[in-house]
Amino acid sequence: MGNRCDILVGTHGQMTAAGAIRLARRLEPYDPLWFEEPVPPENMPRWPRWPEPPEFRSPPASAHTKYDFARLIEHEAAAIFNLDIGQVGGILESKKIAAMAEAHYLQISPHVWGGPLVAAASVQLALCCPNFLIMESIERFGGLHAELLDQPILWRDGCVGNSQRR
Repeated sequence: MGNRCDILVGTHGQMTAAGAIRLARRLEPYDPLWFEEPVPPENMPRWPRWPEPPEFRSPPASAHTKYDFARLIEHEAAAIFNLDIGQVGGILESKKIAAMAEAHYLQISPHVWGGPLVAAASVQLALCCPNFLIMESIERFGGLHAELLDQPILWRDGCVGNSQRR
């Protein structure tokens, strides 16, 4: 792929801190955009604290409340907040989390797993947050996603485009 795409590494919190540090050192030459949740999120104080740069060493993190995200800020445990609107309490709570991140110069990456309504809400969140980085999703909102909507969410060249009536 060369430099045509970013590398995203996700581990779902399944590593030890020592193992995550070793893997991060091995990944460094490839300059990944992020190294997501290398250790379990409930163990934030023990998350690896790596020297900077590169930024990916301060991993994105999944959390479920604004209080979880506040602890991520307190422990300097994430540079990118990977939040799921369907899990954190909706659009208003997501906007609060995004604002906390912005106030600490952190970015957000909405995580879309919960269907077309979460996808549409995530697009709206991304449009109103200056600290939006990228939206993470499964597939391109086709299939069942498209069937449930009057106007499907369309992707064009890796970006969400205007939908068209069927």
